[in-house]
Amino acid sequence: MAPPLNSTTSNLIKTESIFDLSERKFKVKGFPLFHDVPENVSFRSFSSICKPSESNAPPSLLQKVLAYSHKGGFFGFSHETPSDRLMNSIGSFNGKDFLSIFRFKTWWSTQWIGKSGSDLQMETQWILIEVPETKSYVVIIPIIEKCFRSALFPGFNDHVKIIAESGSTKVKESTFNSIAYVHFSENPYDLMKEAYSAIRVHLNSFRLLEEKTIPNLVDKFGWCTWDAFYLTVNPIGIFHGLDDFSKGGVEPRFVIIDDGWQSISFDGYDPNEDAKNLVLGGEQMSGRLHRFDECYKFRKYESGLLLGPNSPPYDPNNFTDLILKGIEHEKLRKKREEAISSKSSDLAEIESKIKKVVKEIDDLFGGEQFSSGEKSEMKSEYGLKAFTKDLRTKFKGLDDVYVWHALCGAWGGVRPETTHLDTKIVPCKLSPGLDGTMEDLAVVEISKASLGLVHPSQANELYDSMHSYLAESGITGVKVDVIHSLEYVCDEYGGRVDLAKVYYEGLTKSIVKNFNGNGMIASMQHCNDFFFLGTKQISMGRVGDDFWFQDPNGDPMGSFWLQGVHMIHCSYNSLWMGQMIQPDWDMFQSDHVCAKFHAGSRAICGGPIYVSDNVGSHDFDLIKKLVFPDGTIPKCIYFPLPTRDCLFKNPLFDHTTVLKIWNFNKYGGVIGAFNCQGAGWDPIMQKFRGFPECYKPIPGTVHVTEVEWDQKEETSHLGKAEEYVVYLNQAEELSLMTLKSEPIQFTIQPSTFELYSFVPVTKLCGGIKFAPIGLTNMFNSGGTVIDLEYVGNGAKIKVKGGGSFLAYSSESPKKFQLNGSEVDFEWLGDGKLCVNVPWIEEACGVSDFAIFF
Repeated sequence: MAPPLNSTTSNLIKTESIFDLSERKFKVKGFPLFHDVPENVSFRSFSSICKPSESNAPPSLLQKVLAYSHKGGFFGFSHETPSDRLMNSIGSFNGKDFLSIFRFKTWWSTQWIGKSGSDLQMETQWILIEVPETKSYVVIIPIIEKCFRSALFPGFNDHVKIIAESGSTKVKESTFNSIAYVHFSENPYDLMKEAYSAIRVHLNSFRLLEEKTIPNLVDKFGWCTWDAFYLTVNPIGIFHGLDDFSKGGVEPRFVIIDDGWQSISFDGYDPNEDAKNLVLGGEQMSGRLHRFDECYKFRKYESGLLLGPNSPPYDPNNFTDLILKGIEHEKLRKKREEAISSKSSDLAEIESKIKKVVKEIDDLFGGEQFSSGEKSEMKSEYGLKAFTKDLRTKFKGLDDVYVWHALCGAWGGVRPETTHLDTKIVPCKLSPGLDGTMEDLAVVEISKASLGLVHPSQANELYDSMHSYLAESGITGVKVDVIHSLEYVCDEYGGRVDLAKVYYEGLTKSIVKNFNGNGMIASMQHCNDFFFLGTKQISMGRVGDDFWFQDPNGDPMGSFWLQGVHMIHCSYNSLWMGQMIQPDWDMFQSDHVCAKFHAGSRAICGGPIYVSDNVGSHDFDLIKKLVFPDGTIPKCIYFPLPTRDCLFKNPLFDHTTVLKIWNFNKYGGVIGAFNCQGAGWDPIMQKFRGFPECYKPIPGTVHVTEVEWDQKEETSHLGKAEEYVVYLNQAEELSLMTLKSEPIQFTIQPSTFELYSFVPVTKLCGGIKFAPIGLTNMFNSGGTVIDLEYVGNGAKIKVKGGGSFLAYSSESPKKFQLNGSEVDFEWLGDGKLCVNVPWIEEACGVSDFAIFF
């Protein structure tokens, strides 16, 4: 509960309103934003709806929100007849640029632009409209009111529709006073911060990122097992995978054991026996959790198995063969479904082929060795706990071991009568709003099998049963996936809001108890329900769909264009998700054809960097441009966002726009320019597809003023320098720029990038100009400079990493000391000052420079 408002706080509340709704027009500072607003639509000021005295927000946040409360308000509407799903126009607009985020799958959302209400996509999470008449911006964010959540949809004749739904035929309503929040600002980045801060104070059901602690792995390098093994993941493979990295000169500081470790079974089979020999994602989606510990592959692991000289080998070729057979099995299963549907006479032959392939898969799995086979006189430990202990014995730098699980336990939930929990198979019912989303295997399989839902009253027991066991077994966190399956099964349980509240509360309590309050990565969670109800404690989550190494629909160019699509997801979703969670850009594979493209974006993503390489398949030269030998990374201090000139553009298939994203290092800024052209969302086909005519070199410009320096208090002074040095990481070029300089021209090839570092130039005595750029062998050069102090006529610098250090210096130094000893350096007439820096293990890679002029 916030303290009572004092006179100082009260004085911060301004009474003038930015907005006006009258004569069926919704105006912003006197200029119409929406026309033809229905008579049943209302607009109320923030102060008339929100009750600050009831807010649980910290006093500092509360005062900030009250200071700009006059810039926000709420849309409402009323119907005569109550319903569980109500649709209403909030007006029409045309000829104004907008940026929006919409759900293209149940689980995932992405960017969309347009100029009218009819250009919107279904399930829009928010819309940001440019108002050129006032050189400002307005955002409209559908939120939660009572037991209803809302989203925006396209209407006819330029109208914007809002839909409020409870998800339960038993929960009906007719009137809303605050179903969407509206906010105004002259700065689009301030706009999103202020809007979500205001909603946080209003709803009291989530917390902002600034209020929470981030998981320890945020500034580290890791490995996820998914693309390396799929469902075949096992202890021997994981051990050899980590050993690969160690031998290659990089130490993963965390590992995520993805899907395939749990004890699941299928309806109709022995409820006490694990499903065996699963290979590809999809096969497991109708499986249900039948016990809370690990499956047989991990349960039979014997302590010390992999630490001795005769540890069992791992054969990557066997994995390749399994994948090929898995694909063959998947194709035959589809043929079987088609044969059953068409009553084909080929069904018997297909069944015979399936049996043959299953036998071949079983033979490839063989008798997997997870124990020594010899009975020891000493009492051995077995299972996940023994395995994680061995991992930490072998890999001393491994700080965190996370495991995957679905929000409801497994993809298909929990199997009734196999645990102590009250579980029921609940048929899935999709909201009509999802009709226009992309076809998705997960949705098909879960809907077909229904969901084994633990009764909401036992949600806390569900998570504590899983997590307490994991914590005792050496697991330090979880990646929670398939989050929005809850909305499919909420009809009997008070609707989607009430059901979500109970489940997220149970999850939150368990994370606090078992995983230090922040040991969780959220995934498949891109819907406003989750962000407004589930992020009180959760502080990290995925901001893009999965890394797809190839197009599942068979477009051979998908290996290229899907990577640009991924970057667009992450960049634009961070505008809203980054207010509540630390954006996680997901893994990639270092030997992929577009691995360098991905690596460039991860270098400045401001979060953890992790790969999902197959065992034995790595590009260590590339990884070492991202990661220090100790497994830490030169991390930016914020998360990247699109530059202003990209906000209302389509960097995927407009033929003209290069995606530019800005971020900060401690002593400078960085802009990444990525040519993502060549694919995008097709509203007619309702899927992402290639636009090959756009896959071409794209020209553009970049300028230091495109870094939004004022978005962090500690970087605002960096935006006021007289001059900057600009370093192009890929081109290895250096130049000078002022705030009034002409922009730098560039042309970016398809699926390639450039990283521009901007570092303020400092004038030393005698007019000498100096600026440290950092280690140029790292993609995020500026992130390697961890401390900087100008002393007299020189500079003291702390740099982390080994390699080639570069600074701009208008004159040659008289002396250069590295860790207290004078060293040779190279100074070139164009101002490049270079010195070679060793990695010093004893100093955790940190070197001290002293430069004297």
